Amino acid sequence: MLSTLITGLVLGGTYALVAMGLTLQYGISRIMNLAYGETLIFAAFAAFLLFTTFGINPILGLVIILPVAFAVGYVIYGVMMQPLVTRSKKSGTLEVDSILATFGLLFVIQGVMLVAFGSNYTSYNYLNVGINVLGANIAANRLLAFALAVIIGATLFYVLTRTRWGTTIRAIAVNPNAAPLVGIDVNRTARFAFALGTMLAASGGVMISMYQTFNASMGVVFTMKALVIVIMGGLGNLMGALVAGLLLGVVETLVATYVDPGLTLAATYLIFLAVLLWKPAGLFGKAAGR
Repeated sequence: MLSTLITGLVLGGTYALVAMGLTLQYGISRIMNLAYGETLIFAAFAAFLLFTTFGINPILGLVIILPVAFAVGYVIYGVMMQPLVTRSKKSGTLEVDSILATFGLLFVIQGVMLVAFGSNYTSYNYLNVGINVLGANIAANRLLAFALAVIIGATLFYVLTRTRWGTTIRAIAVNPNAAPLVGIDVNRTARFAFALGTMLAASGGVMISMYQTFNASMGVVFTMKALVIVIMGGLGNLMGALVAGLLLGVVETLVATYVDPGLTLAATYLIFLAVLLWKPAGLFGKAAGR
């Protein structure tokens, strides 16, 4: 049981980090990015290539992959999303337009991965040795992934809650219409937040690649899980994403270990529905009118 709980927390930490990126993209940029999971899987393949072809371990790979992911996110926002944002000032349909645009982007990225890597499952062997933690034997790569998720997530949380730039981000999340009145460049900040969210998705992909098998068609699964976590935690709430991600990881691991691995998605959506019935605004969300 202890081993299962620790494994669940490790998985949940990665889920939480991934969901934080989607929280930034939707909570700040108002972009519902359906290609989010494909970004994650693309980064996993990049880590695989760096390790198997050039001998670069995933830790050093992060130094290469994350800046590239940030730049790609920055360009995608400028080329694809900025025109939608400009048009939405009159039409007010940014969420719908972004869903349609990123739905197409999903298939573009997935198609590129299928051509480049095929449809087979992929993995690589990195730090796949057991370490004793409180009497439980946990793979070193899982513990490393959890530590990286904690470091990156804690750094992001500190920046958003303790710095002036973080205050700017949160101001836009609370009231994007009033933010320009105090001199905040909403478009520039939203573009930066979208790029940062892309970078967090890539970091999650690298971590997941260290201990899970993956293929080019798995992105939609991670997109759906990230959406579930974001909604469960409360839209735009980083602490909610953290708690919901950890909860989801533990539940999935318990179900896979003691019930049936095929029922993990069913358990995920049961928890999701239970939370929405109990608190429609999410665990840390505020109800309308409060």
